[in-house]
Amino acid sequence: MGISREQAAENREAIVAAAERLFREHGVDAVGLTALMKEAGFTQGGFYNHFKSKGALVAAVMARAVANSEGALTSAVAGGGQYLSTTHRDDVANGCPLAGFAGDVPRIGDEAQACYAKALSEAIDRMVANEVAQGITREQANRAAMARFAQMVGTLVLSRAVVSADPALSDALLEAGRGAIDGGGVLGDEDPNLCRRLPCGSTLAAPSLKGGGV
Repeated sequence: MGISREQAAENREAIVAAAERLFREHGVDAVGLTALMKEAGFTQGGFYNHFKSKGALVAAVMARAVANSEGALTSAVAGGGQYLSTTHRDDVANGCPLAGFAGDVPRIGDEAQACYAKALSEAIDRMVANEVAQGITREQANRAAMARFAQMVGTLVLSRAVVSADPALSDALLEAGRGAIDGGGVLGDEDPNLCRRLPCGSTLAAPSLKGGGV
């Protein structure tokens, strides 16, 4: 006996939800169909009743993640405070998909890449609208929004990357990112000649993490 359309839709959603959890935790390439379908509560043979390929599933996952990420993207548009919080860092399963899937995007299909790019463009456009409303030109606002969002996503990704090995460094990255964004600039804004004066190949000293300070 076949199943109803409603049940088929529920089963499909269960597969997509399970895939999103596993993809966020382990990465798209690391998740096989056997583990995925087991997580969703089905046998592997049922996968192709819902998706023609893993690539089609990845596209559905990306669309779902973006649709459900309004809170994370709104906090990103508003500023770096909540976005660069330890709560958001630790909530990989429900956090911003633009950070959560950043490492996977170059290796996924065209449809999923297009969904990711559209979400990124829309987030930047919302930032631009906020800046223009405060009286700066659209060109200036666009450059500032792209730089700020890239800094926020990069900070979050790096903080997550080291949170297990070096929690103090992870926290310091978030704090430094919040400070830079709240201050309205990035490294070198106070002195545009700073980077030119650094010797080739040199780096700025990292802040001390002793005592938890930055």
